[in-house]
Amino acid sequence: MPEFSLDGGEEPEIAGLYVIGADGQPYRVGYAIGNEFSDHVTERQNYLYLAHSKLRACSFGPALLVGELPAHVQGHSRVVGTDGKVRWEKAFVSGEQNMSHTIENLEHHHFKYALFKRPGDVHVHFFGTATLSFADGILVQPGETFEIEADAFGPPLRNRLAIVESTSAKVKTL
Repeated sequence: MPEFSLDGGEEPEIAGLYVIGADGQPYRVGYAIGNEFSDHVTERQNYLYLAHSKLRACSFGPALLVGELPAHVQGHSRVVGTDGKVRWEKAFVSGEQNMSHTIENLEHHHFKYALFKRPGDVHVHFFGTATLSFADGILVQPGETFEIEADAFGPPLRNRLAIVESTSAKVKTL
């Protein structure tokens, strides 16, 4: 969590992983369970802060689902305290059966501009969620662990919350 954050919260999502071919053609490598790590406190101050709330490292894996995404994906998101006990847990659903848009439509919009089809680039796109510990009043503390799992994706994704110290520096004249 960057030191400027007001919150460090999980977003259990499915991530699409892509590589852009030499000819500019996007290729889907597969899907993984993901954590689109966000700052929900900042985002709630003003929706225009949405981009700022996403200025942090996200994660996906540890396994890759190759082939088509199941129409219905069910999983669980947890916050595990520093004592190893589950502090919060909630089920989530995803897959096209539970989404507002089809994967094909989302991929069309992700890759409709040439800027996003540069040969050799790799893309990870998170497809949204409706389950957040923050929505239930949970503020995750440093040292606690996010755990996100869905049977279709193999082993759970685990991330321990840590605050990254500032790396800002004053600009110097040459």
